[in-house]
Amino acid sequence: MKIEAEWMRGGTSKCWVFESADLAETQTSVDVLLPRLFGSPDHRQIDGVGGATSTTSKAMILHRPLDGDVDVEFTFAQVGIEEAAVDWGSNCGNCSAVVGLYAIEKGWVSARDDVTRIVTRNTNTGQIIIQQVATPAGALPTMPEARMPGVPFPGYQVGLGFQDPAGKTTGRLLPTGSARDVVLAGETRWDVSMVDAGAPVVILRAQDLGLEPEHYDTWFGGVELQLQTLERIRRQAAVLMGLAATPGEAARAVPKVAIVAPPSINDPDADASVMMLSMGKPHPALAITGSIALTLAARTPGTVMNEFMGAAVHPRLRLRTPAGVIETWSEERDGSQLVGVDRTARTIASTTIHLPEAIDTMVDASLAGATR
Repeated sequence: MKIEAEWMRGGTSKCWVFESADLAETQTSVDVLLPRLFGSPDHRQIDGVGGATSTTSKAMILHRPLDGDVDVEFTFAQVGIEEAAVDWGSNCGNCSAVVGLYAIEKGWVSARDDVTRIVTRNTNTGQIIIQQVATPAGALPTMPEARMPGVPFPGYQVGLGFQDPAGKTTGRLLPTGSARDVVLAGETRWDVSMVDAGAPVVILRAQDLGLEPEHYDTWFGGVELQLQTLERIRRQAAVLMGLAATPGEAARAVPKVAIVAPPSINDPDADASVMMLSMGKPHPALAITGSIALTLAARTPGTVMNEFMGAAVHPRLRLRTPAGVIETWSEERDGSQLVGVDRTARTIASTTIHLPEAIDTMVDASLAGATR
């Protein structure tokens, strides 16, 4: 069996991009197909196209609606690495940046003016994302030149504006109805804020984890020593947010965890220091959907982030991450709130993926694993 796909970088993530019609032709459940394509379960993903990290074991499935106000619909899949499973519980903001570029490169949307506007809908969350791709003189530049923190090489500039992002997963910006809650992990009570915007996120103070705002460069090691505790907090938060009935049923990808603190006094370029976890490990940069949640958390009185941000509301928020400062923006347009961030994207390869097994073999193996 052969499947056509594009390999693309969006922001600080890489993903394989499929068209829904191509996957449908296989007549195989994507929950079975994607792990085998990626080479899971295997921590190396050696017999598949996965990159063996949470930021590279990702897929986007695109669909072109024939009518309506949306140019492209897309579904994000976080493909398991050490398990043959797919998490559909949230969107990936970084990978979202490939959607508008793909639509232009494939001719689904015609480039126009200096910026081409593509209306996209993420089916995981129902979120409308207005993508603005730089197309000077009505065309993609011959050579991409836009740069962003966390990526050493340039790409095409893509602005992502999340339209009215609050509550797309749980129905409310504050899923519990409170700006601050207490989560029990072990015998310790943790003061957290749970916010749903872009993606559900549980936010903790760095100081509560023994991480010093003045020594951001030491956070990575400090967080790694507390991953089990943070996972317990995350799973308890999933129950409180209505995302799972029990901690054991919490999905791997949602809610996300963000650790925040005021910036160092020697860091005038940032409004806050942030470290986010992705699939149980420190993120090398920042989940963009998470950055949307942090932006609204900073504006919401009573949250652990608003506590040090104060009452002032700024149109831009500068977040210090391991990869550098990422800036988000907010604006009102046509009666809607857009909360966004600028990314870059690039197509790395257009390819045909080969599968050695017959479909029946893959399905039988999946069923056998489910009954063990």
